[in-house]
Amino acid sequence: MIKQILNRLPKKSSKSADSRDGSGTSTSSSNASTSSRNSDLVSNQYGSSSAASLPDFNLGPNFGSGYGNKLSQAVNSKLNGNQPLPYEALPGFRDVPNSEKPNLFIRKLNLCCIVFDFNNPTKNLKEKDIKRQTLAELVDYVSSVNGRLSETVMQEIVKMLSVNLFRTLTSPPRENKVLEAFDLEEDEPLMDPAWPHLQVVYEFLLRFVASTETDAKLAKRYVDHSFVLRLLDLFDSEDPREREYLKTVLHRIYGKFMVHRPFIRKAINNIFYRFIFETEKHNGIAELLEILGSIINGFALPLKEEHKLFLVRALIPLHKPKCLPMYHQQLSYCITQFVEKDCKLADTVIRGMLKYWPITNSSKEVMFLNELEEVLEATQPADFQRCMVPLFCHIRCCLCSLHFQVAERALFLWNNDHIENLIKQNRRVILPIIFPALERNARQHWNQAVQSLTLNVRKIFSDIDPELFEECLLKFQKEESQENEIKSKREATWKRLEEIAAMKATSNEPVLISPKITRRTPSG
Repeated sequence: MIKQILNRLPKKSSKSADSRDGSGTSTSSSNASTSSRNSDLVSNQYGSSSAASLPDFNLGPNFGSGYGNKLSQAVNSKLNGNQPLPYEALPGFRDVPNSEKPNLFIRKLNLCCIVFDFNNPTKNLKEKDIKRQTLAELVDYVSSVNGRLSETVMQEIVKMLSVNLFRTLTSPPRENKVLEAFDLEEDEPLMDPAWPHLQVVYEFLLRFVASTETDAKLAKRYVDHSFVLRLLDLFDSEDPREREYLKTVLHRIYGKFMVHRPFIRKAINNIFYRFIFETEKHNGIAELLEILGSIINGFALPLKEEHKLFLVRALIPLHKPKCLPMYHQQLSYCITQFVEKDCKLADTVIRGMLKYWPITNSSKEVMFLNELEEVLEATQPADFQRCMVPLFCHIRCCLCSLHFQVAERALFLWNNDHIENLIKQNRRVILPIIFPALERNARQHWNQAVQSLTLNVRKIFSDIDPELFEECLLKFQKEESQENEIKSKREATWKRLEEIAAMKATSNEPVLISPKITRRTPSG
């Protein structure tokens, strides 16, 4: 009899412990447990640990946070081990009365909080299919629901979204590859094996945010700064399909939650700063810039100082990274939007571009010239005059480039009527700067197309102002004559040095050069 009692003691101890872990919350008042759960959701609802729940357990609004953690650990251990998981589909919304649909909706949300391993396609096939069907039902429900979504429902929605979406992104090593943007474009993007489920979760999030039944004032407590930051972290995903959904979702959040707008802009700024000045590695810069293009388009006039600082501190320095081709189209659109809204920013933008103008990267230089044309097209004459001297000093270098695409693209600027008019109005300043480059191209550039375009540009100047053209030509010929004279003297000096060295070659005497020979003529 004593032996039987002793055998029962551990069972009583285990039961008591289970009672303390699981049902201890139920012994306290309902209000206390609800308060405990709400505070736990607010502080930890976006944690990295995966929450999980089963239809066999009561996960209503009064379950405790300790119980949820224990249950999550139990479910994860079952998923990773060989124990069978009691994961069964719940009734459809059509099979229950309207009064039961909100509770069934919450139960389905809890069912979808279990995260499966999609790296193993043969594991938990039945459970994965049940979850996918359940997620599709949730999407249909939130799209057609009538009546405001309650706070409890929003808590459960955000919990399910956080568990499924917020995860550690894994990507292959790209230290060497990310710097070569064109190689990256040729590589196949990494596709997430869990995307069939993630896509439905993103669709659910999109419908939830866009729904007229989602009260923004209430939802902002749960779609908060922490939620937005975790969402922004996902933009570094390798999967382009995920980034496309994230772009749409974040844009909808920006539109619906006006209180979050300054925070979202600041958070995007921080991503850009880290990308520009630290890592130069991020997959979602193009998508973020695409969102910002729409945001900038909606800026009210006059532009706030905050927006101008964003242009100077974030957008213009984005020209610096080597992987610029990955997002240049979107960046150029954002820059042009600023100039179109405030033409006085043209000088700031152009001088900023000149600061980061590429020297040895010809393909990047062509992109700069493309963007420069769009900016100049929105530039007014007064703003153009403030920056035309340093600008055309750079264009002169482009005209002289041995890379025919760079020279050709620079000459194409004269095909734009607005830019041609700006140049004509300021020809007395611009032509003396670029005339030597035009003359050398016309005489000796190796590419026939560049030569033809150069002759066309020369003709434009000679037709509009023959006197100025002739003056520049005479000045060029004079400078060329001086350069030839200096070159001849230099060659004579070196020839004299070689002769003296040859005469002294047989002896060990040092070669002494007279001051007359070593005198250098200014190259001015």
